[in-house]
Amino acid sequence: MRVRVGPVLGAVAVVVVGLLAGCSSGGGAKAAPSPTKTADTYGCLSQAQADRGSFGLPSNGVKRDAYFQDSDAGHARAAVVFSHQNGGSLCDWYPYLAEFTKAGYAVLPFSSQGEVPEDIAAAEDYLKAKGVTSVALVGASKGGTASLVAGAHPGSLPVPAVVSLSGPEQFGDFDGVKAVTASKAAEFFAAEENDQPFADNAASLHRQAVSPAKQLKIYPGVHHGAPLLQDGALPDVLAFLAKYVPAAG
Repeated sequence: MRVRVGPVLGAVAVVVVGLLAGCSSGGGAKAAPSPTKTADTYGCLSQAQADRGSFGLPSNGVKRDAYFQDSDAGHARAAVVFSHQNGGSLCDWYPYLAEFTKAGYAVLPFSSQGEVPEDIAAAEDYLKAKGVTSVALVGASKGGTASLVAGAHPGSLPVPAVVSLSGPEQFGDFDGVKAVTASKAAEFFAAEENDQPFADNAASLHRQAVSPAKQLKIYPGVHHGAPLLQDGALPDVLAFLAKYVPAAG
């Protein structure tokens, strides 16, 4: 007797092909999900901080690296915009931000490629949209001189006070002397005595400033820019801001 197996094998083949087709369709195994994109830490923020506050600040057709953090109490009406020194970044300010948010200020440090006054104006626009009603400008070296320039020509928000840490009288197109002889904002000039010519520049800018509310602090040491805050300037700056830009707005 002859046994025919051809049709059976053909049926099995059809079943196998059908199973393979099912595995490749939407009804089969699902593809692995794409990894979640995380915000830039810039090398100094925690990932949680970055996810909450890192963003691209639109300025002159590009986006600057920037970070926003509200005050500890929330809904801050006054904010501090931080501008770094030449070759620095927003991370220069990171060690000190918590002291400002604890004092009731929102903070916005950014990394600039050179057009600092324009970037400060963009930061003011961003903060205004957040409900901020006034800003203080704190800058180191190049950023200090640029902050004086920006303070003399406020953008979308009033600038009652400017802090220049080791700011030179002039940096490139940023003319600090011209700014302080026009600005009525409260101005705080600081440097360390062995950081020359910046200590002499701070004294000269203070002398020429026409602001009715100006202060000069020369600290011992040789540090330059943002590190002045760890050498005694931090409580002085916070007291200055509390007087001229109250955190309550």
